[in-house]
Amino acid sequence: MADDQTAAMKGVIPYLNVEGASAAASFYERAFGAREVQRMPAEDGKRLMHCALEINGGMLMVSDVFPEHGYGFEPSQSFTCQLVVEDGQTWWDRAVAAGCEVVLPYQVMFWGDSYGQLRDPFKVNWAINSPAKPA
Repeated sequence: MADDQTAAMKGVIPYLNVEGASAAASFYERAFGAREVQRMPAEDGKRLMHCALEINGGMLMVSDVFPEHGYGFEPSQSFTCQLVVEDGQTWWDRAVAAGCEVVLPYQVMFWGDSYGQLRDPFKVNWAINSPAKPA
């Protein structure tokens, strides 16, 4: 990994195991403006052992599932990848156009922020949040 990328390798970094990690990485480029930082193919040449992506200044890692090693696919409803961005409507529109399913429409919420929830084709939940502007 290049030295300029190590700064983003701090804090908690989500690591997703999906079916079709290479397709997921490409999808995240289209839907969320991801930039691929590192890719490590698996020995079978078909799956990814590891892929690091930068999205909005943070890191996301993704790999294929490896059921033969005890890591089968299990979709989760217990986490959400949340993007806090200035222009949420632009991010929202791009993600929906790329193929995300709307779970909760993007709208101004009771706490004042604009917020919505999506599910990507790989069964990962996402939220887009634009903080309310000070009056």
